Amino acid sequence: MPILTLTSIIQAPIEVCFDLARSVDLHQVSTAHTKEKAIKGVVAGMMEIGDSVTWEANHLGIRQRLSSQITAYERPHFFADEMLTGAFKSFRHEHRFEALSGEATCMTDVFHYTSPLGLLGKLADYLFLKQYMTHLLSERNRVIKEVAENGKWQEMLAIQKQVVL
Repeated sequence: MPILTLTSIIQAPIEVCFDLARSVDLHQVSTAHTKEKAIKGVVAGMMEIGDSVTWEANHLGIRQRLSSQITAYERPHFFADEMLTGAFKSFRHEHRFEALSGEATCMTDVFHYTSPLGLLGKLADYLFLKQYMTHLLSERNRVIKEVAENGKWQEMLAIQKQVVL
């Protein structure tokens, strides 16, 4: 089971980083290159414990659907989402946040996944999947960092709160 760990230092408060990371809308911005769209469950706003979402996207040239659910949640330090259905055999994506001095945040993603198809899946991991997933998560984190640091988070999160109301 491959485990990817990515760490980003973001010059923004922990609560801002936490909320952006659980934003369905910002996720769609960060995955625009895959045409990822929430089509079922929570399709806008911020996800909470027990919420699920079904995504549709183009990955590796194939139109795919993946459903996941928030299975652990401790605001503003941690949440995890796990695959319900999709192309992987399984995955768990942990999102960890640590407040640093000076209003900065250390955001760490830990992505555990198991590819389907036994040995063929392990070969795919080695040849391209691990690199593909690292790139996908890095781009997502880059967008979170950019929005958190440039002040656009205020607009993004204000819109999200209106969606919930």
